[in-house]
Amino acid sequence: MAIFDISGKEFLYEGKPVRIISGSIHYFRVVPEYWKDRLLKLKACGFNTVETYVAWNIHEPRSDKFCFEGIADIEEFIKIAHDLGLMVIVRPGPYICAEWEFGGLPSWLLADSNIRLRCYHKPYLERVDLFFDELLFRLKPLLCTNGGPIIAMQVENEYGSYGNDKRYLEYVKNGLVKRGVDVLLFTSDGPTDGMLQSGTLDGVLMTANFGSQPEESFAKLGEYQPDKPLVCMEYWNGWFDHWGVDHHTRDGADVAEVLERMLKMGGSVNFYMFHGGTNFGFYNGANKFEKYIPTVTSYDYDSPVSECGDPTDKYYAVQEVLSKYVKVDKSIMPAAIKKISYGKIELTQHAGLFDSLSRLCEPVITACPETMEKLGQDYGFILYRTHVKGPRKTNELFIQDVHDRALIFLDGQYRGVYSRGGDQKIVFDIPESGVQLDILVENLGRVNYGPYSRDEKGITQGVRLGNQFLFGWTIHTLPLNNLSNLVYEEGEAASLPGFFRGFLNVDEEADAFLSTEGWGKGVVFVNGFNLGRYWEIGPTKTLYVPGPLLRKGVNEIIVFELERVKEPVVDFLDKPNLG
Repeated sequence: MAIFDISGKEFLYEGKPVRIISGSIHYFRVVPEYWKDRLLKLKACGFNTVETYVAWNIHEPRSDKFCFEGIADIEEFIKIAHDLGLMVIVRPGPYICAEWEFGGLPSWLLADSNIRLRCYHKPYLERVDLFFDELLFRLKPLLCTNGGPIIAMQVENEYGSYGNDKRYLEYVKNGLVKRGVDVLLFTSDGPTDGMLQSGTLDGVLMTANFGSQPEESFAKLGEYQPDKPLVCMEYWNGWFDHWGVDHHTRDGADVAEVLERMLKMGGSVNFYMFHGGTNFGFYNGANKFEKYIPTVTSYDYDSPVSECGDPTDKYYAVQEVLSKYVKVDKSIMPAAIKKISYGKIELTQHAGLFDSLSRLCEPVITACPETMEKLGQDYGFILYRTHVKGPRKTNELFIQDVHDRALIFLDGQYRGVYSRGGDQKIVFDIPESGVQLDILVENLGRVNYGPYSRDEKGITQGVRLGNQFLFGWTIHTLPLNNLSNLVYEEGEAASLPGFFRGFLNVDEEADAFLSTEGWGKGVVFVNGFNLGRYWEIGPTKTLYVPGPLLRKGVNEIIVFELERVKEPVVDFLDKPNLG
C-alpha cells in the first residue's frame, strides 16, 4: 500500500516529494504485443509515469456487452507499467475527447433521441453507472492504496470546454469515490477563466492543458488554485492530422525548451502524446466548427515516439532536458523493432459491393431513411435504396442532412458525391421505366470535441427530389466487421465500390507500411483486422501494419475501394509516408 498525496505545492509519494513526469500512451491505440516496448521507451526517456484515457466505446461496444480483452485489456496494460516501476494516471471519462470516435462515448447512446449527454440527465447517468460498475472494480485493485501503480484519476475531461453543469461533475466524482477510488482526483481544462470556472470542483486538484507559454498558463491556474502543485496535464508537444490538411510537425528543440521552463517553475507535466499510436478500424474522431473535418488513421501526433514505436529527434531532445532533473537509465531502451519492405502484391480477386449485399447483412425496410444508431449500427457504411418512378426531367437531389459522405448511384451507375456541409449539386433525368436510386453513406467518424458532438450517422432527415420527399427505402447496414462470407471472382474488377483480395507470403514477421498510392478512398483489412481508412487527399499515404498482425506463411489482404483504383496492387514498405 502506498499513499500519493499533496503537501502544499508538492506531491508526496510514500511521504517523499515527487514530481510527475508523465507521458500519454493509449492502450487502445497500440497492439498489446507492443505495450511493454512503448512503456520501456517511456521510462528510458526519463519519465516516471504513464497516463491513459479509457475509451468507453472499446469496452462496451454494445449496450450491456462488455469487453476487456485483447487491445481492450486495460488491466494488463497497467500491470505491465507496474512491473516496469512506472506510476499510472487513469482518465476514465466517461467522455475523453482524444480525437477518438465520439470522444469515447458508445454510439448506441444515440439510439435514444431524448438522451442528453455530459449533463445531469438520469438516462445518461444510468449508463455511466453501469460502465463504471464494470470498469472500476477492475481498476480498484490497481490503485496505489491497494498496492498498485495508479496514483490519480481524472473527473470527466476538459468539461469547462463544453458545459457548466457542476451537479453532473459532482455525480461523476462521487461515482468514482463510492466505487472505492481513494486516490488523488483531478480535473483538467484549458487555462482560461471560463474553462477553469466551469470545469473544476472544490476539493479536486485543478490541472491545465496547453502547448506553449507555460508562465501565462500556470499563472492563470495559480489564480484559481494558489496553494497546490502546478500541473500541465496535457503538454501538446505535437498535434494530430485531418484529411486534406498538411501533416503537423513541431520542432523538438522548441518542445524541449518549453518543457524546461515548466520544470524550472517546479511544475509537473504529462506529455500529450508521448506515443500516439493508430486509430485502427473506424475509431478516428472528427471536428466540427466552421465545417466538419475527420481525423486521419495515423495518430502519430509528431510524438517523441513515432506511430511505429521509433524514438525521434524530439525524444532525444526531451531526454536531454530530463537528464538534468532526474536519473535517466538509457540502458533499458529496448531494441528497435524490425521493419521489412515485403514489396508489391497483386489483388487478383474481386467482389462487387452491390453483388455482395446479401452476404454482408439482412436488409431493413423502412418508410424513411433511418440513421445508423436507430438500426443498431455503430461504424462503417450504410446503403439506402429506393425506386423512383418516371419520367421526370431535371431532378435535383437533396439529402437532408448527410453524415458524412454519400456516393450516389442510378441503376448501379455512379453519379456523384454528396458531402456533409458541401455545396454539391446532383441533377438527373428519370426515364419512363424509373430508376433505382442507391445512396452509400460513409460514417467518417463522430465528432469528438465541442458543441456538435451529438453526431448521428447516415441520412439524418430525409431525401428529396426537388421539394418532394422520397419514401419507401430498403436499407443495408454495412459495418464491415465480418467479410468471411464474401465470394470472390478472379480477374479484372467488374464494379466499384468493391472488395479486392490478394495474399502476402511472409517468411519473417516484422512491421511494415502499406502504401495506398494509386487507390482512391477506402479501408484495408489484414488477416481480418481493420487497419483503418485511406484517402488519396492525404496527408497520409501509408497505413501502419504492426508485425503481430502478420503471420509466417500466407496473409490475407483485402482492400475495400469506393471510387477509383489505378491498378489493384498494394506495396508493403519499410518506411511510412505521413505527408
